[in-house]
Amino acid sequence: MKRLGRDAAELTALADHLTAHGLVLEMLAGPLPGIYGPTGPGKLLFAFFAAMAETERENIPESTLEGLDTAARKGKRGGRPPVITADMLHTVFRRRAGGESVEQIQPDLIIPTGKRKGQNPSVVSIYRALAEHAKHEAYPEAVEAAHADFAA
Repeated sequence: MKRLGRDAAELTALADHLTAHGLVLEMLAGPLPGIYGPTGPGKLLFAFFAAMAETERENIPESTLEGLDTAARKGKRGGRPPVITADMLHTVFRRRAGGESVEQIQPDLIIPTGKRKGQNPSVVSIYRALAEHAKHEAYPEAVEAAHADFAA
């Protein structure tokens, strides 16, 4: 039933199309088998389908958030795994303290796992990891609270 239209406007356009071409909707199985036209008694069925389609669309964000919460409670997070490991970040800090730039360090770093295993991380990934580390160092309580809130 929810395949007929994604919202009331789309379902109304479908009903107009069916009427203009003299077509009817025949439901072969399910709770309401039969032949329905977009006028008369079938009009009520189309209105019901429109309401159900809109309700379904409105519930998508809520269902997504519920799924993310369930995954967080199980210890799973969405997104890609971090490319820059703690060891790589330590290497970057040590070599930057020695006066090297991120661009000079980047070719020597190797991604240990994942889809890009064996390749070098991008310079942007290194800078992003440095910024995230700096944020965590500056506001450790806020970062921990945000992680706890997300998990809760």
